[in-house]
Amino acid sequence: MSEHRVVIVGAGMGGLSSAIVLAHQGLDVTVVEATGDPGGKVHSREVNGAHIDSGPTVFTMRWVFDELLRSVGTSVEAEMSITPLQVLARHFWPDGSCLDLSADAQISEAAIAAWSGGDEARRFRDFCVTTRQLYAALEGPMIRAQRPSMGGFMGNLGFKGLGVLAQLGPMRSLWQQLGHQFTDPRLRQLFARYATYCGSSPWESPATLMLIAQVEMDGVWSVKGGMVGMAQALARVARRRGAVFRYHSTCQRIEKRQGRVCGVRLQSGEFLPADRVIFNGDASALRQGLLGDEVRHAVPHDAPPRSMSALTWSMHTATEGVALDRHNVFFQNTYASEFEDIFKRQRLPQKPTVYVCAQDRPASLAVGQAERIFCLVNAPASGDGSAITEEALEQCQTHTFQHLRQLGLHLQPTATQSLRTTPQDFHRRFPASGGALYGQATHGWTSIFSRPGSNTPLPGLFLAGGSVHPGPGVPMAALSGQRAAEALMASLASTKMFQLGATYGGTSTP
Repeated sequence: MSEHRVVIVGAGMGGLSSAIVLAHQGLDVTVVEATGDPGGKVHSREVNGAHIDSGPTVFTMRWVFDELLRSVGTSVEAEMSITPLQVLARHFWPDGSCLDLSADAQISEAAIAAWSGGDEARRFRDFCVTTRQLYAALEGPMIRAQRPSMGGFMGNLGFKGLGVLAQLGPMRSLWQQLGHQFTDPRLRQLFARYATYCGSSPWESPATLMLIAQVEMDGVWSVKGGMVGMAQALARVARRRGAVFRYHSTCQRIEKRQGRVCGVRLQSGEFLPADRVIFNGDASALRQGLLGDEVRHAVPHDAPPRSMSALTWSMHTATEGVALDRHNVFFQNTYASEFEDIFKRQRLPQKPTVYVCAQDRPASLAVGQAERIFCLVNAPASGDGSAITEEALEQCQTHTFQHLRQLGLHLQPTATQSLRTTPQDFHRRFPASGGALYGQATHGWTSIFSRPGSNTPLPGLFLAGGSVHPGPGVPMAALSGQRAAEALMASLASTKMFQLGATYGGTSTP
C-alpha cells in the first residue's frame, strides 16, 4: 500500500474521476460520501418502483470518458452500455411548430430548410462551421487546461485561435451573437438555451458558449441504467483499482496541522488521516466555513454570482398528445422574461421554458403505458432564503403544466406518480449552494478565468467538481477530477524532489 493517503470528499463525477486516476497510480484512496450512492448531482428518484434520472440527463463529450478509462486499462464499451441518439432534442413552440435537431448536421440543415427556409438553413451551415472552429480553438487552452490565466490563455490560443475569437465578437453576449447568426427568432431561442447548460442567462453569458452546440453535434448518448448507471460504472472501476468508498459518511471538517492538510473529521467523530485531500463539493461550502474555519481561505473570499437552480418533477406516468423523443424542450413566446425573473427579480419564472426528458424514448410505447418522465424549469438559487414560498412553487407548477398542455403535451403531476424537487431541496443536498446546480454563473467574457482551479493556497488540499474549472456538466466535472489528480501527483513529485534536494543539497562535489 502507498505511503500516501488520499481522502476524497464527495463521490460526484469529479471525485470518481480523481479516485480512478489516483488508485490506478497505487495511492491509498478513500472516498467519503454523505449519501448512499455515487454520482453527486447525478442521482435518481424512485416513483412507483421506477427509478428516474433526476439530475443531469445528457451524456456528451464521450472522449473525456474514453481517455479516462483507457488511461487505466479499460474502456467505455467494457464498463457501460451506451447508445448514440439520432435526435439530439425535439423543440416545440407556441405557434405549433416543431423542430428536431439531429446528430447529423445535414439532416438538421434539411429540416431547417423545410421549417424556416433555405436562407436560414444556410445560416445554420455557417453556424456549424463557426462552432467547430470555436471548439477546436478553445478545447486545448481552456477545456483541457489547468485553471487558465488571461495571459496564458491568450498565448496558448495562437494567431489562429485569436482570429476565431475576433471574428466571433467575444465581447458580445451569446444572445447578441446569435442575432448575427440567425434571423428566425426561434433558432436564436433554441441555441441561446445552451447558456442554461451552465446555469446562466444568454443575455449575460459570453458568445463563446456557442461551442456547446458543437459539443452536442459531436454526439449525445443514452446510457443503459441511466446516468446513475454511468456513475456506478465509474465507482466500480475505482474500486477495482483499490479505492475504498465509504457511503453515509458526512465530512464535518477538513483538518490541518503545521500549515497543511492532515485529514478529515467525519460527523461520527472518526478521524481519517491523509496527507492529501480532494474536496469534490461546491466551493461555496469552503468559503462559508462548513468544512471548518481553517480551510476558508482555500477559495477566494468574495462569493461570485450564483448560477441557476431548478424546480423539477420526477414522474412515472402515461403521456398524451405530441410525440416525444428522449430530450424535449417547450419554449414560450417570450424568452427574456424567464431570465429577468430568475436573475433580476430572484423569483420563479412566470413563463418558464420546460425541459422534458422521456427516459424510455425513443423506443415505441403502448398507448397508456406509464413511462419515466423528468420535467425541469429553471429557478433562482435562493433555496437558502425565504423568497420561494409554497404558494410560489404551486403557481409555477400550474404555469408549467398549463404551458405543456397548450403546446399539446398532456401531463399532470399527482401525489402518487410524481416527486417534486425544489431549490430548497437542492440546497439541503448541496450545502451552501442555495440550490445552485452549476457553481457560479458564467456571466461576462472573463468569467472563465474566475472559477477556482484544482490547486489551492492550502498545501495538500485540491478541488474538483462543477464549481471549479473547467466548469459545470458531467464531462467537465469529470475533467476537473482528472486535473485535481494531476495536480496532486505533481505535488507528490515536487515533495519528493524537495526531500532529495534536502538530503543531497549539502554534499560537496569535486
